[in-house]
Amino acid sequence: MSERLEDIAIAMVADGKGLLAADESTGTIKKRFDTIGLESTADSRRDYREMLFRSDEAMKDYISGVILYDETIRQSAKDGTPFVKLLQADGCIPGIKVDAGAKPLAGFTDETITEGLDGLRERLGEYYKLGARFAKWRGVIGIADGIPTWGAVKQNAQALARYAALCQEAGIVPIVEPEVLMDGKPATHSIERCYEVTEWVLKTVFDELYDARVVLEGMILKPNMVIDGKNARKASVEQVAEQTVRLLKSTVPAAVPGITFLSGGQNDEEATAHLSAMNANYTLPWKLSFSYGRALQAAALSAWNGKPENVAAGQRAFTHRAKMNSLAAMGGWKKDLEKAA
Repeated sequence: MSERLEDIAIAMVADGKGLLAADESTGTIKKRFDTIGLESTADSRRDYREMLFRSDEAMKDYISGVILYDETIRQSAKDGTPFVKLLQADGCIPGIKVDAGAKPLAGFTDETITEGLDGLRERLGEYYKLGARFAKWRGVIGIADGIPTWGAVKQNAQALARYAALCQEAGIVPIVEPEVLMDGKPATHSIERCYEVTEWVLKTVFDELYDARVVLEGMILKPNMVIDGKNARKASVEQVAEQTVRLLKSTVPAAVPGITFLSGGQNDEEATAHLSAMNANYTLPWKLSFSYGRALQAAALSAWNGKPENVAAGQRAFTHRAKMNSLAAMGGWKKDLEKAA
């Protein structure tokens, strides 16, 4: 009996669980490793991800699935166990990043289009055989003078919809990720401007998903929170939560089983606090959880520091962040819990 997309999507947002975004490209993880003075090699990348994936408490209790990169879904741990098998043994669903990154959009200054649709049907078939049951595609929308434009929003929404339809054809749940940047250039926009742009983007994305006949019950949305630009931060936790919930209720159909936020440049505690405030203070038609990369990994990377003797310290840091976000997904995170841990 084949797995139902709806069941996989529901499992991805199980109570108190969220997603670990471990899909950094080779270039991105090199930048992360540069911060701790570690050379990025196939072995060092394997060792780092194995440290995370063998954090048993975190992976079993707080993480529902892991977004992998093409290299990682094919890799094995040092003892020869395929990473996919390692994740499945802890009850985690393997996922895969399938886009080829945001590239300059021809004819549109300072705007991008995410590429990777060519050959995607065939790649999805291979990833399914490798164990992936969900996928991720990120569309990037910047805010600055004169942008975003209608053309950029429309083309990115169409790409997201085409990707999502191909995923569902392959038996893979699509994570639809339209990210309105908080840390682009100059990143000085107000929370009101973020609301306006994100509303426009989400409405356009769902129009395109409908036209592409994407089954909403078999997808997950991964949006940004409604937040002011990184270089103009003023909004309180309560403002971010209220504005984000109000926006989502006006744009996201209740048929979507879950929304897993990206952290988008927020610091660890900030991303957790905003998620918790939404879940604690509002009645919602969908599960709200997390799909964090940096906000789950930054503390672990620093504690590990590329040294085998620090693996346990890295795992403790990762487990702490996963637990705090698990509490936030249930609306139970409190600042004093952070300080007490």
